Amino acid sequence: MSSAVLLDLVIFLLGTFAAAFVTGLAGFAFGMVAAGIWLFALTPAQTTTLIVAYALLVQGYSTWRLRRTILLPRLLPFVVGSAIGIPVGIAVLELASALHLRTGVGVLLIAFSLFNLLRPKMPDLRSVGRVADTGVGFLNGVLGGSTGLGGILPTMWCVLRGWPRDEHRSVSQPAAVATFAMSLLAFGGMGLVTPETARLFLNCWSEARSLVFLVIVSNSWRACSPSNPATPTPPIKTSPSVATGRSASCLPT
Repeated sequence: MSSAVLLDLVIFLLGTFAAAFVTGLAGFAFGMVAAGIWLFALTPAQTTTLIVAYALLVQGYSTWRLRRTILLPRLLPFVVGSAIGIPVGIAVLELASALHLRTGVGVLLIAFSLFNLLRPKMPDLRSVGRVADTGVGFLNGVLGGSTGLGGILPTMWCVLRGWPRDEHRSVSQPAAVATFAMSLLAFGGMGLVTPETARLFLNCWSEARSLVFLVIVSNSWRACSPSNPATPTPPIKTSPSVATGRSASCLPT
């Protein structure tokens, strides 16, 4: 193995470890953290493909655990919008350089972190309707197709819509997984999943699987916490919200 290939492998594993560590603590940001490091060693197409592949592993299982709580009428606009936006995102991916994507991912990471930290007062968007949801889904598809970060916008949007935490998870996580799956299929159809990328994924899986497993366990625990109806808690006669096992507010994940 040449020194250049070894360096790329080290950078890849470092990005995987950092992303898994952050996601294990916070429950989100795997793709944002990984992309910021991977783009120093990999091409934009490789980085985006790997983010999508690992995101399916990280979030797929926890979403499967939520399958009985998925709200299809609320989820469908996001999926339809993403399906329309993904080809646009792929066109951006083919034109953008690694420097541009690194800058964009860095700005997005800072903005998303500040949003979660400061929790700025936003306008009431509870009644904007499904057309707006489809528009957010379209933008999410563009973002997912160009960077692989197909779960950020639905997460933020569900918070702005004022949905309870349980409904938030039953929409944002399946919408992200659907975007990841459609993006990966589109990448394969357009020839972006190269043998080199597949070898990198398979060769590094043995090194990274323990880290990714920790993230899967963490996300599954968070998804099936007592506030989630998938694992109902015994009723307590103190208040309606506690008795139904539902929380009055939600935080982005």
